[in-house]
Amino acid sequence: MSTIDEEQIRGRIGADLRDSLDEELELELEDHALDQFRAASPAHEHEPSIPRSVYFRELFRLQGELVKLQDWVQHHKLKVAVIFEGRDSAGKGGVIKRITQRLNPRVCRIAALPAPNERERTQWYFQRYTTHLPAGGEIVLFDRSWYNRAGVERVMGFCSEGQVEEFFRSVPEFERMLVRSGIVLIKYWFSISDEEQQFRFLMRIHDPLKQWKLSPMDVQSRSRWEQYTKAKEEMLHRTHIAEAPWWVVEAVDKRRARLNCIAHLLTQIPYGEVAHPPVVLPDRIHDPSYRREQVPPEMIVPAVF
Repeated sequence: MSTIDEEQIRGRIGADLRDSLDEELELELEDHALDQFRAASPAHEHEPSIPRSVYFRELFRLQGELVKLQDWVQHHKLKVAVIFEGRDSAGKGGVIKRITQRLNPRVCRIAALPAPNERERTQWYFQRYTTHLPAGGEIVLFDRSWYNRAGVERVMGFCSEGQVEEFFRSVPEFERMLVRSGIVLIKYWFSISDEEQQFRFLMRIHDPLKQWKLSPMDVQSRSRWEQYTKAKEEMLHRTHIAEAPWWVVEAVDKRRARLNCIAHLLTQIPYGEVAHPPVVLPDRIHDPSYRREQVPPEMIVPAVF
């Protein structure tokens, strides 16, 4: 390979890396808009977040470690399930995006179940969640989980107090059974203040790209803050077990919450480097008789940009 070719390849690799950084910058636009909205409301006191340059440096470093963790999980056929719970707008989706952003979706996938249908409502409560549990070599991130019963279902009256009590009796044994089966079960609760949730809801109302996130259920949840608080406190108290403890992420500051959660997650599974044989591209085989066909113009996507 000539020096010119090597320089061109390095240049293209550098451009691709910059595109990768741009993906993260696009994700950060919502944070920038939230910062602007907060700044326009001086009555809302908020501790300044960590500098953007520090955040990006640490985020990319942690994402590099997540890639190593992914290799380790896949190589050793580990089964990892991570639960993300918290109030609406607490930042669960944001940290899940950052965890999965550089990972292989065949290894690390998201389970975000909709409301149960008529058939599922007649099943054993945990049944619809068990089909999403990880097999060997997989990481599953639950964006909400069976703990819906202790939270939204209880507060909004979608289940009886008898069903809630049965849930609290069952869930410790259910989770101990998962752990005995070899699943690494990690549970996070994202904690935000009343004022911060109010701010984030207002931000969604004023942002056309985010309004879809505000469901009628979310709006109702604002008026039931104290009920959710009581439900959360009982849930943490009754389901914090040695085999699968709860970890609380202080999430008022989104950047700190993401970094702290990912850094903590990396400490929960001992991992190391997995040796891979060097990748060598084979020489391209040229067939002198091959002629590439031209794509008909009507099949080409119009170059609008």
